[in-house]
Amino acid sequence: MLNVKTFMFNLLQENTYVVSDDTKECVIIDCGAYYDQERDALTNYIAENGLKPTHLLATHGHFDHNFGNDTIYNTYGLKVEIAEEDNNLISDLPKQFQSMIGVPLRREYPPVGRFFKKDEVIRLGNHELKVLKTPGHSPGGVVFYCEEEHIVFTGDTLFKMSVGRTDFDGGSYSELMHSLQSVLAPMPAETVVYSGHGPKTTIGEELRHNPYLQ
Repeated sequence: MLNVKTFMFNLLQENTYVVSDDTKECVIIDCGAYYDQERDALTNYIAENGLKPTHLLATHGHFDHNFGNDTIYNTYGLKVEIAEEDNNLISDLPKQFQSMIGVPLRREYPPVGRFFKKDEVIRLGNHELKVLKTPGHSPGGVVFYCEEEHIVFTGDTLFKMSVGRTDFDGGSYSELMHSLQSVLAPMPAETVVYSGHGPKTTIGEELRHNPYLQ
């Protein structure tokens, strides 16, 4: 059984996830820890539960989902794994931050560890996370889907009763709608959705009530 620990980090209230199973292996998804106390909260949780991080995964390359990548590298030696289509976003997080927010980000980040392959499957202890492409919010947006346990981590592709913005560079409303209909909508209704912001939901609930999935 997967255990999902949710942290809400930084001023944009981004959701960072530590996902583990009974082997004590874990993956960190979208490490948005910005403040020192947020970084400490994440690493303390991992230490206190005796977890072994094996992957740092990013659903996309926006800064609010990657603020803490330096801490994960410095603590566990893990570099971020992401879709190559978002390399231009994540390759210079301080520049991205300054261009969007207007103030400098004085941190140094390691380079990308590797890019996802076609039909990538991430091993997590006794479980698998399928990497499914969902462009629209960003060119390289992906979701991580555990089919066995009906859980999906959607980043900023799908929120409870909403979807991610498409007015950033590289965003596309038509691609986002296609991602929703072709990748997420066909999942079982009981699939639990862990989004990049806001509360969790289910595919069934979104199909019934989210106007973007009608």
